[in-house]
Amino acid sequence: MPSPPLSPVASPGWRAWLIWIVGVAAYVLAITNRTSLGAVGVDAADRFQADASTLALFAVVQLAVYGGMQIPVGVLLDRYGSRPIITVGMLLMAAGQLTMALSPSIGVAIVARILLGAGDAAVFPAVLRLVATWFPAQRGPIMVQFTGIIGQGGQLIALVPLAAFLHATSWTITFGSIAGLGVLFTILVAVVIRNHPPERGADVSVDTDTGVIRVVTSSIDTGVGIRAAWAHPGTRLAFWSHFTTPFAGTAFILLWGMPFLTAGEGLSAAHAASIVSVYVVAGMAFGPIIGDLSRRLPNHRSLALVLPAVGVQIVAWVAVIAWPGSAPIWLLYVLAVALGTGGPASMIAFDHARTHNPTHRLSTATGVTNAGGFIAALIAIFLIGLLLDAQGAGTPETYTLEAFRLAFLAPLPLWLIGVFFIVLERKRTRIRMGLDPERPRRR
Repeated sequence: MPSPPLSPVASPGWRAWLIWIVGVAAYVLAITNRTSLGAVGVDAADRFQADASTLALFAVVQLAVYGGMQIPVGVLLDRYGSRPIITVGMLLMAAGQLTMALSPSIGVAIVARILLGAGDAAVFPAVLRLVATWFPAQRGPIMVQFTGIIGQGGQLIALVPLAAFLHATSWTITFGSIAGLGVLFTILVAVVIRNHPPERGADVSVDTDTGVIRVVTSSIDTGVGIRAAWAHPGTRLAFWSHFTTPFAGTAFILLWGMPFLTAGEGLSAAHAASIVSVYVVAGMAFGPIIGDLSRRLPNHRSLALVLPAVGVQIVAWVAVIAWPGSAPIWLLYVLAVALGTGGPASMIAFDHARTHNPTHRLSTATGVTNAGGFIAALIAIFLIGLLLDAQGAGTPETYTLEAFRLAFLAPLPLWLIGVFFIVLERKRTRIRMGLDPERPRRR
């Protein structure tokens, strides 16, 4: 049984804001680490003499580890709190980037991506827990949105300064420098961040709908909690919402966007970077809007927000790959904006997870939810690489627009599968909540 409710968090003081700022800064660096390969994908292919499927394997392994670590990280957070988890995460990412800097072969580089994925997996859930333990419950949704929005700035760092630094120096210096930043942040996190306010003797989680705060222990969030979370259709709705909304943008920013825009569409690296930057900025701009609408429309999030976000992505994606010849610049910018809706819309999945799970199961439900989008992304990234290789267009020298068009059909079945299960689980959730009548059983 969960412990009795505790007194709610008072108005946050300077220490709470300092801890949040350090946590968000660590998250920005985690996003930079996550997307570092996407900005220099062509350089990576040249360095390791990698074909498209091998290059995709770098991202797939990283995302597979990230997704697979979500539930274990949730359990570890319940046992140890945010401070040690973020500290270990930053150290793992530093080790991963140092390994990448010195890697002489593809095999060693894959080990580097495994370390990056494991470290990255620890940061975002831990920062969300800091929000829950250091800020009043009513501020939870907006603080989560701000955390996500600011964190996406790491993509801009990876996209422009990182690529420019690489071309001005060398592979070893660039990735070694990121590793050095990781070490500095490991120390900063360990020194500044604390699991909970000093007036409390235990870590807690917060129900942001009711403001109830309870002590959480990992003995509750084990396999039983995982099965109980998945048994609720609201958790499955959260999983499929996160599966369907962000994966195309993740595949685009993490690996295939820059090669498609430069080698496929024939744009300069600077022009391609500006289009990808619009994707990041659009996501940051849509975040507060979608977050506020999610708060105002709690029973209509899927129909009013999630499915429309998926719809505009599909329309823009199909328009670009179906355009005869190179797509016009304006349409590529439209694609970037459309994909930018995916990240903010995916945050609605966490609203579902929070709404439909008790406080003591929240970390597990969040982990299950967060795994969805990254499972879809790794499937899309790997399928695109396989389809490029199957056409004999697996290296930067052989990339063609026609090859990318066929390879970029890979996300379409994933979108369709996701939409089907969103509609199905939405109906089941509404029946469970008493908003829709239960279907009569067939005799």
